[in-house]
Amino acid sequence: MSNRTRFILTVSFCWFLGWAWTFCRAAEPPSKALFAYGAINAYMAPIWIAKEQGIFRKHSVEVEPVFIISTQAAQTMLAGGVQLGLFGPTHVINAVAAGADMVMIMGNQNSVRYQLVAHPSIKRAEDLKGKRVGIGASMAGLATLAAIVALEHVGVNVRRDNITLLPTGPEPTRLTALKSGTTLATVLAPEIAKAATSEGFPILVDMAKLNIPFQASGLVTMRRTLRGDALMVERVARATADAVHFIAAPANRSTVIQSLRKNLKLNEPERAEAVYVELVEELPRSICPTLAGVRSIMKLMVEFGINVKAAQLKVEDVVDLTLCKRLGGDAG
Repeated sequence: MSNRTRFILTVSFCWFLGWAWTFCRAAEPPSKALFAYGAINAYMAPIWIAKEQGIFRKHSVEVEPVFIISTQAAQTMLAGGVQLGLFGPTHVINAVAAGADMVMIMGNQNSVRYQLVAHPSIKRAEDLKGKRVGIGASMAGLATLAAIVALEHVGVNVRRDNITLLPTGPEPTRLTALKSGTTLATVLAPEIAKAATSEGFPILVDMAKLNIPFQASGLVTMRRTLRGDALMVERVARATADAVHFIAAPANRSTVIQSLRKNLKLNEPERAEAVYVELVEELPRSICPTLAGVRSIMKLMVEFGINVKAAQLKVEDVVDLTLCKRLGGDAG
């Protein structure tokens, strides 16, 4: 008897006896997936927790998380190198505008938390005119858009004021460039920014206080993967949602803090504690991306010339809410 035949007979027997599907799930062959996360900040914690606490395994899926900066992660997904990823909608929008079938299916960071942090030599926002501002690995990323929006908020226009947006890399690398003076400002998540602000580097803008509709990141895959391997995608989605609940549960506080310390390389216990508190407060309880946030990203990409083809797209071209709604999420 083949393994496939044995599996079908076992599942049929479970249903015949009326047993719960979860009780019989051990009979299912596990799915496998390569998962790319495109940034190193606290919002990647659900993936780390799902792996470290066996939540993926509980949902019968073997997931190998790998850090690939967002631009490259999107390119790797387009080439078939990874099946799922956690990165920003700018990459999905760029891919769809170019004719690809990439799609965001769950939300992860449904608001923008970046802080525009400057070098101590910068006393006022206008001191940045003609200077270098660090962004991610390419002009196509969310950090680019966030930097432009933050600069606009303090009256600095990238084109008019001759700002050089310097592709620098992930947040730890941007922090290093800022400290060395290679760049005079950059956008960083608060838990990364604290390493600079504690040394006197000023925060020019805290974007979390701007109340801009802004979908910062989410669970991304290809529509062809949704069609061809729907069970694997759903297993990963369920595990990710469970990991969010795990993080939010007070009883798991010490475990989550330990994971944050390891993955974010936070040496000071007080700093890790503060990151945990912020994460629990800000991690969205709804697993759906916000449509208003994605529309805002599309509009800003057109407005700032990042991708004018985004004007030709509808938000439904970029987001599919079917799975997240089925798992109990609310569309914003």
